[in-house]
Amino acid sequence: MISNQQNEVNKRRTFAIISHPDAGKTTITEQLLLFGGAIRNAGTVKGKKSGHFAKSDWMDIEKQRGISVTSSVMQFDYDDKRVNILDTPGHEDFSEDTYRTLMAVDSAVMVIDSAKGIEAQTKKLFQVCRMRGIPIFTFINKLDRDGREPLDLLEELEEVLEIESYPMNWPIGMGKGFEGLYDIFHQRVELYRPERYDGERFLPLDDAGDIDAGHPLHANSLFSQVMEDVELLVEAGNEFSEEKIAAGELTPVFFGSALTNFGVQTFLETFLQFAPQPSGHQTKDGGQVSPYDSEFSGFIFKIQANMNPAHRDRIAFVRICSGTFERGMDVQLERTGKKIKLSNSTQFMADSRENVETAVAGDIIGLYDTGTYQIGDTIYTGKSSVAFEDLPQFTPELFMKVTAKNVMKQKSFYKGLYQLVQEGAVQLYKTYLSGDFILGAVGQLQFEVFKHRMLNEYNTEVIMEPMGSKIARWIDPDDLDERMSSSRNILAKDRFDQPLFLFENQFAMRWFADKYPDVELKSLL
Repeated sequence: MISNQQNEVNKRRTFAIISHPDAGKTTITEQLLLFGGAIRNAGTVKGKKSGHFAKSDWMDIEKQRGISVTSSVMQFDYDDKRVNILDTPGHEDFSEDTYRTLMAVDSAVMVIDSAKGIEAQTKKLFQVCRMRGIPIFTFINKLDRDGREPLDLLEELEEVLEIESYPMNWPIGMGKGFEGLYDIFHQRVELYRPERYDGERFLPLDDAGDIDAGHPLHANSLFSQVMEDVELLVEAGNEFSEEKIAAGELTPVFFGSALTNFGVQTFLETFLQFAPQPSGHQTKDGGQVSPYDSEFSGFIFKIQANMNPAHRDRIAFVRICSGTFERGMDVQLERTGKKIKLSNSTQFMADSRENVETAVAGDIIGLYDTGTYQIGDTIYTGKSSVAFEDLPQFTPELFMKVTAKNVMKQKSFYKGLYQLVQEGAVQLYKTYLSGDFILGAVGQLQFEVFKHRMLNEYNTEVIMEPMGSKIARWIDPDDLDERMSSSRNILAKDRFDQPLFLFENQFAMRWFADKYPDVELKSLL
């Protein structure tokens, strides 16, 4: 007999939406929320004129620039399933946030622009999903505009990403001539403009895969071409396999238009049919925690400051891996061994939140954080210690000196600096000799977001002085000698007081290694 906990876990579908910037990822998220009844109107990433922005883009800078720069979490119920969507930033400067988010999901939806095909960031994020072996579902977007041939897009998927594909549906035309979708999986045609055809939305297919010969669409040359394409796909294409989908070896491909909300509901319903429920999570000692375990466990994959500007709070995002969360419960923080009472917890709808009383494996909850948590922390109950695998880290490549423009605002400067750094998008270092603050990041946009948020969230204007590219390498504290520092290898310490050198270039690093052969240089701790 299935317990209530198991039954609830089996209802969970937790997935991330990934794509290159501008492929329509946030727009499709909006439409999914609309179907889930979570919102009344779908916003847009570029909602400047209407003032109606995407629900998942809640930061001011996201609304001003029309980009997503932070992962957001949204939850709704649909078709007896509890859906947790994690919308991720598409911009490559924020891939670290996305990589960590992908560790907290059970599957991924890859959105591709039908005119552009596979783009650089899509490829990078796909590789992370492949590395984790999680199922990947593909939505080829923007059929309301002219794009590339569908067969070319499938071929590119298979060649560039080296994954088998199975088209669940097939476009009948595109752009101004777009008529709808030939739904291979559901054996029907979904019409783009039903009003042209007496309001019919779906047309059934007969045993030969054809529609009624008397229907006006039957005489359309586009439909004849689609019939030929589908015949070719059935004969020469990959077979549909639930096992291969579950292993991340085959991606079901859906076509549609998120902007006009066409094909999205069919995608959602079919996706929920095949997307996996929560699975076990690996621990550092090589073990695995089952989602059905009675003891509670979870890990923190993200920390976000100031989601509510009125309260200036900070939220730690937790992926629940096992057991049942209950508000007010006591847990152990694995890193420190301390007990913590989880009395203030929340569930999400991007920037709006409500207290959550209970949650199970697969759910994402938020814990109010006063500086207790770090990204990658494990929390658990029970006598046996649990420590989940480390989350991916990236060594910064670009560096900036940062100071407060107004010395009278040092208190706000320090508060903002330490809180934003805890989110993990930028790293903080302090030079040994001069005590200067240095920010490190993977991309330039992260510095711009930092500067914007310091001004708008902490009322502190900062001066940022570019230091260019550096190579960061950590050393053992026992090897530390301040005399090793020079203009070509700056000695600093990170926010955990671990010493490191910022080398000017490869030549400077090799020179140092030759001079101090006993000092081991590490790219990450």
